[in-house]
Amino acid sequence: MNKFNLSIAMLYASLCVKGVCAQEHVRQVVTMEEMFSLADRNSKSLRPSVTAIDEAREAVRVAKNDKLPDIRASLSFSYLGDGTLMERDFTQMERAPIPHLGNNFALEVSQVIYSGGAVSNGIQIARLQEESARLDWEKDRNKVRFLLAGYYFDLFKHRNILKVYEQNIEQTKQLLKDIKAKQGEGLALKNDITRYELLLSDLEFTVVQIRNTLGILNRNLVTNLGMDENVWIDPDTTILSRALPMGDEAYWREKVVENSPELRLLELAVKMNERQDKIVKSERLPQIALVAGNHFDGPITIEVPPIDKNFNYWYVGVGVKYNLASLYKTNKSVSRSKLTIRRTKEHYDDVCEQTELAVQAAYTRYVEAYEQLDTRRKNVELAGQNYAVIQNRYKNELSLITDMLDASNAKLSAEVQLANAQIDIAFNYYKLLYLTGTL
Repeated sequence: MNKFNLSIAMLYASLCVKGVCAQEHVRQVVTMEEMFSLADRNSKSLRPSVTAIDEAREAVRVAKNDKLPDIRASLSFSYLGDGTLMERDFTQMERAPIPHLGNNFALEVSQVIYSGGAVSNGIQIARLQEESARLDWEKDRNKVRFLLAGYYFDLFKHRNILKVYEQNIEQTKQLLKDIKAKQGEGLALKNDITRYELLLSDLEFTVVQIRNTLGILNRNLVTNLGMDENVWIDPDTTILSRALPMGDEAYWREKVVENSPELRLLELAVKMNERQDKIVKSERLPQIALVAGNHFDGPITIEVPPIDKNFNYWYVGVGVKYNLASLYKTNKSVSRSKLTIRRTKEHYDDVCEQTELAVQAAYTRYVEAYEQLDTRRKNVELAGQNYAVIQNRYKNELSLITDMLDASNAKLSAEVQLANAQIDIAFNYYKLLYLTGTL
């Protein structure tokens, strides 16, 4: 087999493999709601947030342990050596036998009944951290959904653009066919054919780029949704015909204050810092606890000679602890705690302002998208009329090939912009939902 035949065979095999692969693709219409539901279940980006919720829930249980009594038990056996008696000036040493087997068992119980609020505030901080973990999950879910919505609308947009380019390729081929016919009649130049062949080549390469982009977007979607990589997602076309709520700017500002995970997280941060401030201040207060214990010791070595017997005793009482150093150490901690609270509130005000500005900008673009749609429809109508006029004039040899190229490009641009305008409306609406935390 010569090299030419071998190349043909390899090319044929490659095309067959591609055809088999293409047949394995399963097209599936996925609505936006179904996509969000799949992401909630399968997105690996959300798994750390889910684990963090479980971790925070366990932290609450750990914090509650501080309300339970402390119980300490100890048991020991020992060998006691004989003692030595001597005068205070270390003279007249005398051996003092001691029973050699020693034993000790102690059981002590303490229950804090007052800690200046340290225990209760520690539990409250743990609960706030649990709520914060849930809000972190909501924030991450919001981000993942908006990312997927971006892929979804890009997929939608490029599918529409692909249709427009394919239609223009067919029109260009037909026009090229007409020009070649005119050339045969001596009414067109070879240069005219060359220009349209260049245009057709550019259009076909652009189609290749669009299809590659569609493949990348589809892979991003199916991977994030945990779907088989051979599934080809078709966007739900009914989303463009739905009546999307408009609302005024005040409505969206109210939504962001009520639902934004970022703002709610900062509110929780302020509350946690305020609780931490109370814990710092509790260091100035005494700790009071109920205590009880039992000791079982032997032999009794405090007597001379030692008594080879076991001695058991128990006690119940109230214990009070107070750190005197807190009188001069805690002031600095309290001052730092207040600055932390102040900083968190200032950060909340800044984020609130920036979020409202983002919502205002997104709302403006949302309203603008409706106006843009009307403009794009009018542009397509005008570009189509212009193309029909130029085409007719060209057939009657009243215009140049450059006029046809300009009219064709203007028509293509207008159709692409119209295909994107409807999608831009939906995208800007979902962006508003993302910014307000209601996606």
